[in-house]
Amino acid sequence: SPAEFFAENKNIAGFDNPGKCLYTTVRELVENALDSAEAISELPVIEITIEEIVKSKFNSMIGLVDRERVDEALYDDYETAKAREKRLAKEARAQEIQAKNAALGKKVKEHAVSKSSKGRGEASFYRVTCRDNGRGMPHDDIPNMFGRVLSGTKYGLKQTRGKFGLGAKMALIWSKMSTGLPIEISSSMRGQNYLSFCRLDIDIHRNIPHIHLHEKRDNKDKWHGAEIQVVIEGNWTTYRSKILHYMRQMAVITPYAQFLFKFVSDAPDKNVTIKFARRTDVMPPVPVETKHHPSSVDILLIKRLIAETSKQNLMQFLQHEFVNIGKPLAERLIGEMGPEFSPKMAVKSLTDQQIVRIHQLFRQAKFDDPSGDCLSPAGEYNLRLGIIKELHPDMVATYSGSAQVFEGHPFIVEAGVSVGGKDVKQGLNIFRFANRIPLLFEQGGDVVTRTALKRISWNNYKINQAQDKIGVFVSIVSTKIPFKGTGKEYIGDDISEIASAVKSAIQQCCIQLKSKIVKKIQAREQQERKRNLSKYIPDASNAVYDVLQEMAKSHASKKKRYEEGDADILQKVSDHLITKETLYEKLTQHVEKVDYEMALEYATQTGVREEPREDIYLQSLDGKGNFFDFHSPIFVFRLFL
Repeated sequence: SPAEFFAENKNIAGFDNPGKCLYTTVRELVENALDSAEAISELPVIEITIEEIVKSKFNSMIGLVDRERVDEALYDDYETAKAREKRLAKEARAQEIQAKNAALGKKVKEHAVSKSSKGRGEASFYRVTCRDNGRGMPHDDIPNMFGRVLSGTKYGLKQTRGKFGLGAKMALIWSKMSTGLPIEISSSMRGQNYLSFCRLDIDIHRNIPHIHLHEKRDNKDKWHGAEIQVVIEGNWTTYRSKILHYMRQMAVITPYAQFLFKFVSDAPDKNVTIKFARRTDVMPPVPVETKHHPSSVDILLIKRLIAETSKQNLMQFLQHEFVNIGKPLAERLIGEMGPEFSPKMAVKSLTDQQIVRIHQLFRQAKFDDPSGDCLSPAGEYNLRLGIIKELHPDMVATYSGSAQVFEGHPFIVEAGVSVGGKDVKQGLNIFRFANRIPLLFEQGGDVVTRTALKRISWNNYKINQAQDKIGVFVSIVSTKIPFKGTGKEYIGDDISEIASAVKSAIQQCCIQLKSKIVKKIQAREQQERKRNLSKYIPDASNAVYDVLQEMAKSHASKKKRYEEGDADILQKVSDHLITKETLYEKLTQHVEKVDYEMALEYATQTGVREEPREDIYLQSLDGKGNFFDFHSPIFVFRLFL
């Protein structure tokens, strides 16, 4: 069965080891929650909780009584008397060496505590709970939505977050394999006065849900959404950073969502609570389902479309099931297929040979490229806002490319490049997104990584690749993301259309940053000139005053006559109305004036006032008034009527 296949090949779906299983479970639940809220145009509010369950608590949950060990030698972590004696002797020698080193004043290394080998049976268990404010699920559909793998019947082409279409089903399969405990689902849809509760697991061999409890309960709070709770084996210690990085990057690409992440443990010092606050209420449009482009289909897909189509003849089939095939083009294609084809022939009667002929013509004929109207990129505004919110960079530039095509599938590349920031390492920090989800693994082979490292000449844009804190953000959306590897964790570097679009998007960001960096360098040089001029004011004042005094003496003794304006100045020098202090003050004023004029010109060019700035977020007005949104890459202006 499909469930059995994925249970035996769980690494395909990202369930390689206990740590990765915990990470993938969190990821699947969060992405399902986002899809659910966005489907009803609701600003997502998502709470994710990971609760650590100690062995004794887990045993009580499954009704297992703890027992003392009887035969110690039977266990994997058993230590024989000889091995214990050897270990203690080794520890004693190490302590003796430490004592000698301390007496000699040498630096003493802390004695490494010998790690007892953890028994294979001592697993770590976690209860993962995800709650959202999405559309919820119909009461009768819940068992199949969670307890039957590949239960979907809709066969369309659409930009989706998921990689395999398994969602929480794989988490349920892993739960069944590692703990044997069922999954619990609470759900309610808008306007429902009841809440659906379902506790179930999956019959892996038969690929059907095994329902423990399925009932309707009161929904007094009128809540809508879903809450999913599953207990699995995992490893928080090794995958803690990955899970937190995932949540942080998700907050970057979806700043219109609010996330609350909690890790709860019996040890208070291990507890984690992080809130990623919403920073905008502007959501990207919902992706639209589209038809297949003729150049992107294979023989199997053509057969599937023929089996599912409601159209009767070949002409209607070509026009209805594919994009960019109008009536004139359909007639030309049918004429090119050969004499055995006709517009009115029944599409269901096509033979295998005729289907192969259609496929061959689709591969050779010229069609218009599909449009990108069906795609839903994050948008420059959201991308920029997410970067600023999470990284607090000194500078940021964003760019959104136009829709392009590979193998008949439209795609859009958006990029952001930041310089400086909080918690950002020196050098390149690469953030990759595919269909608005973060990609954290197998970064080395990804098209974004290779492009940023090898194809961008950062020095040409006044950016120091080794010393500057550079953030490179690239988001690719498409109806088909060309993932590589079984785990679908990176996008290959072998598709020239995508590689070229990624390079162009990053370069456009760098061009924007270069102009900002050059202006910043000019401002720094101007400040340096002011410092240098100010340093020489005392010497210049003394020198000029000494010259004026000599000229005044010559004028007074009538050895040399000066014109009226100069004579007045020399007379003031003689009368001590002009002194060294006067000259010092005038030169200082002149330097300040020149500096102010240059600073004013710089501020006018950049449109920035060099004053202390504070990041603020304006909450939207209460009430549901009528308004218009005027969109720009860097802001949205909302006019209320």
